[in-house]
Amino acid sequence: MIPLLNFLRPSRSMRMINLLLPLVKSSQQTLYAKLSHVPVLAEETIEIMNVRSASIVMDMTFGGGGHSRKILETSNSVKVIAVDRDPVAYLKAKELAKEFPGRVQPILGKYSELRDLLHKEVQPGNVDCILFDCGSSSMQYDDPDRGFSISKDGPLDMRMDGDRIPGQLTAADVLANGEESDLAKIFKIYGEEKYAKKIARNIIESRYLLQRLRTTKEFASLVANSIGYDTRSDKLDRPTHSATKCFQALRIFVNNELNELDFGLHLAYKYLRRGGRVVALTFHSLEDRIVKRHFLGIDMDEPINQGIGQKMKNAQKVYSKDELESYYEKKWSVLFKEIITPSDEEVRINPRSRSVKLRCALKIE
Repeated sequence: MIPLLNFLRPSRSMRMINLLLPLVKSSQQTLYAKLSHVPVLAEETIEIMNVRSASIVMDMTFGGGGHSRKILETSNSVKVIAVDRDPVAYLKAKELAKEFPGRVQPILGKYSELRDLLHKEVQPGNVDCILFDCGSSSMQYDDPDRGFSISKDGPLDMRMDGDRIPGQLTAADVLANGEESDLAKIFKIYGEEKYAKKIARNIIESRYLLQRLRTTKEFASLVANSIGYDTRSDKLDRPTHSATKCFQALRIFVNNELNELDFGLHLAYKYLRRGGRVVALTFHSLEDRIVKRHFLGIDMDEPINQGIGQKMKNAQKVYSKDELESYYEKKWSVLFKEIITPSDEEVRINPRSRSVKLRCALKIE
């Protein structure tokens, strides 16, 4: 555009710029809106789910509706049960239901609430495919009032359910009332933050100074000051904010995401038909660990890397016939051993996909 304007007269150039700028701004906003809801690993997900031969697909994390739309466009006969705990996502699902009449059933609720909600829509053992797109959605980060984004100042909320559940703690409530040891555990376990204790100590000290943390900017500044000059980068070697891990940890804790995911995978086994497929897209090591343990039949409390003492105790243990039958009872058959990750091209176009891992398993009996 610049070389073209060099050939124009100054007065005419200014008029042209004034005409073009709103169009450029509008096109940038449209492009951003589209990119912010780009479904991750969409083609791979549709192919693995075998949507073309499915009758009922359950999208357990509807979000912006990217995956559900792709499923509906791939097959003209499939019905999508669109589940999400976020009221905004629920409204988007209702809009999609109008666009595809009779083929979308929106459901508002988190996984632990679905047992009472699904029985009206589908019977256990009748679903062909179930999709989990874990973590938070782009639309939640785009709205500063939701409190998910570090780059946009807003209230420290982070509740995926919004105001739907009375009395649910916000991120600000957790920071204002949590014990120092509890806050340190949240940052250490859910965020894998190495400065967890120091950050928790500074949060407690801020209370004595009557400086309550109410906004994302205030919390991000406290974390940055606690860490000091420790520079960090993401998997694309781009500089990231030092509070990213703490924001993630708070979000996971506020929404009880890991327990909800564990419950959702148990529910998926109940509602899938024999041979039905479950596909899970995870963006965090803790999420991926839960999915992997479900698929491999490993108990959540069982350590994978056991010490020599524990291994010797296990070697001396004698199992009864019932214990052996229960031990070898498999629920899932992993569809492929290799984890599917996005291509370099997809990561370039959609940076949110950089940390995603796709796993898939079949229900067996």
